[in-house]
Amino acid sequence: MLIRPAALVDLPAILDIYNEVISHSTAVYCDDPVTLAERQAWFAARQEKGFPVLVACETDKVIGYASFGDFRSFPGYRYTVEHSVHLAPPARGKGVGAQLVNALLPLARDMGKHVMVGAVDAANEGSIRFHQRLGFSEVARMPEVGFKFGRWLDLVMLQRVL
Repeated sequence: MLIRPAALVDLPAILDIYNEVISHSTAVYCDDPVTLAERQAWFAARQEKGFPVLVACETDKVIGYASFGDFRSFPGYRYTVEHSVHLAPPARGKGVGAQLVNALLPLARDMGKHVMVGAVDAANEGSIRFHQRLGFSEVARMPEVGFKFGRWLDLVMLQRVL
């Protein structure tokens, strides 16, 4: 497996992974699939701010991606970033996500960031354990802040000091 910076040519695969996550899970509190144009705008915004987008590839096929961006837009949060990592279904549970997040950590440090945050649906105990194995600590539980699939969702905030 190869982890490398994403390129424009990777966006259709990133879009497919993201839309599968939207459609089948509460990992993203979004109801509707996004368009390629929306993913292109997201990618351009990440590039404009110097934030990484990494892809994991197996035999030239994108099987996952990870990125981070601003945690909040206020200046006092400038040293904190929020990450995301999403995988194609066949890549889950094989260590790909851990490799992607571990590749993000030094990039955040090199940008002078101090804390990386992850926001995880409280029902996703596997993702919470995944983050804890990577050195993230649970810092907050926010009951019923999300709504998807006809039900209220609780959000767990995890962070790692870099």
